[in-house]
This record gives sequence, C-alpha cells and structure tokens, in this order.
Amino acid sequence: MTVTTSPATTSTRAGDRRPPALGGFSPAVLGIEIRRVLRNRRTLVFILIMPAVFFLLFGLPQRGQNLDNGLPVTGWIMISLAVYAAMVATTSAGAAVATERALGWSRQLRLTPLRPAAYVATKVATAMVLGLLGVLVEFAVGAASGVKLPVHVWIESGLTAWIGSLVFAAFGLFVGYLAPAENVMQFMGPVLAILAMLGGLFFPLDMLPHVMQQIAKFTPVYGVGQLARSPLTGDGLDWVAVGNVAAWTAFFGLGAARLFRRDTSRV
Repeated sequence: MTVTTSPATTSTRAGDRRPPALGGFSPAVLGIEIRRVLRNRRTLVFILIMPAVFFLLFGLPQRGQNLDNGLPVTGWIMISLAVYAAMVATTSAGAAVATERALGWSRQLRLTPLRPAAYVATKVATAMVLGLLGVLVEFAVGAASGVKLPVHVWIESGLTAWIGSLVFAAFGLFVGYLAPAENVMQFMGPVLAILAMLGGLFFPLDMLPHVMQQIAKFTPVYGVGQLARSPLTGDGLDWVAVGNVAAWTAFFGLGAARLFRRDTSRV
C-alpha cells in the first residue's frame, strides 16, 4: 500500500523544522539564566557583598576629605568600587561557560533549537544584568553612607561603569572558553583583584612609580575606571581611555568568538 502525503502535511513538517525566532533567545530563557546565577551564594558574595564591604572599610575613613574640585573623596572610592563590582559580576557570569563546557553542555546545545549565537547572547545579557546590579548596590551603599554628588555624576558615572563592564563580560567568555577547569573563578578572583589594583581602582595611580603608571594604561581596567570617574573629577573625555576600552573589548570579543567556534566544532 502506498501512503501519500498531502502538501499541507509536508508544509507543516517543514514549518516544524524552522529555527526559532532570534535563534532561541527569549526573555524567558534569560530570566531562567539570571535566577540560576542568583541562586549561587558564592556569586552573590563576590559581586554584591565584597565590594560593599570594601567601601565601608576603605571609603568611610575618608569622609570629610575632598578632591581638588570640592567633591568628596568617598565619591571617587565609591565609583571605583562600582566598576570593580561590575567587573567581577560580568566576568563571573561570562566565565560560567567553563563549568557548562565541563558538564558537556556544548554537546547538548547542538541537539536543541537554541542557536550558539543566542546562547552567547544570553550569557552576555545575564552578565550585564549582574553588572548593573553590582553598580546599583555599590551606589546604594555609598548613598546610605552619606556620599553626596551632583545628580549628573551619579547618572553618568553609573552608566559608564555599567556599560564599560561589557569588556569584562567578553573577558569572562574568553577565559571560560579558554580554561578547561571547572573552578575557573577560583583563580580569576585574584587575577581580577590584581588588575583592579594595577588599573587604579583601589588607589590613585599617581601613588605608583612613573613606570607603573604607564603600564597601567595598557590594562583592561584602566579605561573603564578613568571614564567612570571623569564626571566626578571633571577631567573630560580621555581618548586614551576610550581606545583602551575599545581595544580590549574587541580583543576579548573576537578571541571568545574564535574559541567558541573551535569548541562547538568538536562536538
């Protein structure tokens, strides 16, 4: 007996094989990813509690001291630590792909309708949400501790610290696809602290020797820190800092893309 298939059935089956809209990226998937990350207590400690504690330990003793323009030194410290909080948050979210790779998620990904690009976009969006949360918490702690700044400084510095953390989301993905270890953040924590110190987040760079000041301009942290603090210090747009952010974002982004293609081509 010959079984015939109607054109309607054929078109329906063909429609079933169409890729999902946006490659599978959706607010529902993003929400699940964000909730999953926020359930990790270690992550919350690193991105929310530690930077806030740093401000209470190192910022509050500086109350009453002002910059040359009359604005409080505590504002400088708060903005720097907001950059640090966003940096740690976005890096940890991006580097989470290392654990998922170790669990074989890259292989499972090829069996689902979720496109690799949508998977990466979900990771980046999750990282940026966590980065925003880190900035908001740091600013809230600063405001509650008595930091008083012009409104435009709060807005411009906060947005710059958050948007600039995209470079560290790319950095996290780059390390996540490069490092084979599941506990990648155990060695990334000290690395981020060293980068923050060399980039001028923990203390002004003019406290360092001249050679170290020049080296600091080539670190991934330098550009974001300078740009985030510029509304406070009134230094204006630093094109060296802009070039720093653009160069490192491109380097980590392109590197992560290449490593991602290499990783998924093996499964």
